[in-house]
Amino acid sequence: MNRRLLGVCVGAMVLSAWGCGGADGPTTPVDDSDNIDPRPGIDAGTDAGTEADAGTDPEPDGGTDPGTDAGTGGGTDAGTDAGTDAGTDGGVDPGPVTDRWPTDPVTNYSERYGIGRVQSVGLDQGKNLWVLDGSRIGVVRADTQQLVWVSGAVGQAAAGGNSTVICGGAAGRAYVGYSAEDLQPDPEFPGLHTNFIVTRQPCDYQVGDENTCYPFSPRRLQLYKAGDVDAVKLDASGQVTFEEHINQSVRHSGGGDAVQTGPRVVEGVSLGIRNSNDHRFDEDRSMLSCVSVMRGPNKGDVYVGSNHGVTRIRGLQYNAHRHPVWFDARGSQYAGYTYGLGIAQDGDVLMANDWTFGMVSPSPRLGDWDNTDTTINPSKVKSSYLPELNSQAEFDYWRGFQQTTDGAYYLGSKSLGLWKMELTSATSPTQKGTRIGAEVEALNAINSLAATNDGSLFIATNSGGLYRLTPAKTLEKVASVRANRVLQLVYDPSVTPGMLLVLTNDGLTVLRGH
Repeated sequence: MNRRLLGVCVGAMVLSAWGCGGADGPTTPVDDSDNIDPRPGIDAGTDAGTEADAGTDPEPDGGTDPGTDAGTGGGTDAGTDAGTDAGTDGGVDPGPVTDRWPTDPVTNYSERYGIGRVQSVGLDQGKNLWVLDGSRIGVVRADTQQLVWVSGAVGQAAAGGNSTVICGGAAGRAYVGYSAEDLQPDPEFPGLHTNFIVTRQPCDYQVGDENTCYPFSPRRLQLYKAGDVDAVKLDASGQVTFEEHINQSVRHSGGGDAVQTGPRVVEGVSLGIRNSNDHRFDEDRSMLSCVSVMRGPNKGDVYVGSNHGVTRIRGLQYNAHRHPVWFDARGSQYAGYTYGLGIAQDGDVLMANDWTFGMVSPSPRLGDWDNTDTTINPSKVKSSYLPELNSQAEFDYWRGFQQTTDGAYYLGSKSLGLWKMELTSATSPTQKGTRIGAEVEALNAINSLAATNDGSLFIATNSGGLYRLTPAKTLEKVASVRANRVLQLVYDPSVTPGMLLVLTNDGLTVLRGH
């Protein structure tokens, strides 16, 4: 097995388990039609290398939270209202949301709406359908059902960034993720943590070593520019426009309001998404997956899986990050690429990376997301793996994590099949796994999962088409989706009948009635 080492954290046990780094960024983008990681710009089959981190502390925020970080970066604050967590501003308010989409059991949206073949799709709260095709961002508006493309490349795409995923947020808004190269040791700064960006003049300090002064580096400051997330929106005229490069980090401290952590801009450089507990660490660089919350008290929120963890976005604000991790015998911490994201039936956030998975009941406050206090963010599973599948050190390559309406949990691997997961305990490093459909060869390679209102689990396979695990727990191939390679599944449970977006290498098909 090709062994990558991702998110390795070793050393003086200084950093929080949620604030470490490591060489877990994707490699140089590739375009390989046979690669079973379907997101452009990500080649999870190559060796990302290893890297020593500044240290880890399995206790929450062990030494890397310098308070709120406000005013420590020397940059300009572009006018954020960090005390407002509502975050649903900025898009076109369509009024009462009406489901105007076809309710036929099967509709080819690529043909009907002229979408063609795209790389990622998403729905916002106004039921607008967003599509991503490289540097092109488009939306099929719910009111007109007409496809509108943004005029030219904008945001990170205009700067040459490689787009990866798109998710809808509030009505009329979407978020576009981009990939970035992982950071390497810097000869000019020997011993500096690879993800530590020097931003304070005249010098800054390595966390854990207050005796070492690292001079301000305009060159390293530019590293913030890569990857991250752009927000786009429908403007008042119904056109798609660039809104903002997401860079407003917030945290809650105690019972107070959310506060902005660190500057948004330093010397004209947007810091983008960086660690909310210490803005000098830029660990969440490549966005690999995303999921929109379509119902419940947190609807409109978006969770983005990266090369390092999971970031929560609301409006134009975010909190980064948290992730399931594991520790080896030396105390080194490992965090893998997060491709598997889901929202459970009760609103829990389901996170699965290449090694481990976890489940969090998120606080309604955005700024609480990276808080590991389980009285604030209860965890049904903190960080676990399935011993029936592999040892902890072996990759499981999770690409989907869902809960069906009967309460059962399922994990899908890019090369190791479909697994039912049964809970043992929240703090156990292992949960119980049972292989499902081992006799079906197509189910060996899974790209995405979706649980629907009728109790089904839909399974996107890499070369065998779309499968369904019925409420009666029988497996069947969905013949109405003819393509063999299914890239992405997006489900909206808030409409009747439910709406399942099935993106394949041939285009977008939508199933209704499940």
